[in-house]
Amino acid sequence: MQVRVRRPSIASRGPGAALYTPAERRRRDASPWTLVQGVLAPLQFLVFLVSVALIARYFATGEGLAAASASVIAKTVVLYAIMVTGAIWEHDVFGQYLFAPAFFWEDVVSAVVIALHTAYVAAVVLDWTDPRARLALALAAYASYVVNATQFLLKLRAARRQEASEQVHGAATLGATS
Repeated sequence: MQVRVRRPSIASRGPGAALYTPAERRRRDASPWTLVQGVLAPLQFLVFLVSVALIARYFATGEGLAAASASVIAKTVVLYAIMVTGAIWEHDVFGQYLFAPAFFWEDVVSAVVIALHTAYVAAVVLDWTDPRARLALALAAYASYVVNATQFLLKLRAARRQEASEQVHGAATLGATS
């Protein structure tokens, strides 16, 4: 017996479905977690850039292991903050904490990102492998983060396009009825 797993998508709302329904957009705009996400996302990116530089320095010179390691831990803390508040945001907007159809694949990749970051923290705490291998794991976590950040940026762009299109369509409809 073969079991099929349904993988929701925006398309599962119907052909040509928008990223947000009007009610979801109102909830998104009213949620305090929207602003929190807007602050945490660039903060996480900044911590990521500093951390990549510190890891690169360690790989290039063999110096700065403590700083590189601390930067990955800091990145992980910010990641956990954005994941928790993002789940609350998703609940405010879509009525479920994770895997809402509009953000299903972003949440799937986010799970990979958090798993890799958590594996790094476990490796540090439990002193698994040597520092270079741990930092290589951090770089794998960072690669998955870049994929995930790209997903979210594309989703933000799609939302902005949808809103601009609706404004143009609304203006055209208003003009046609005048």
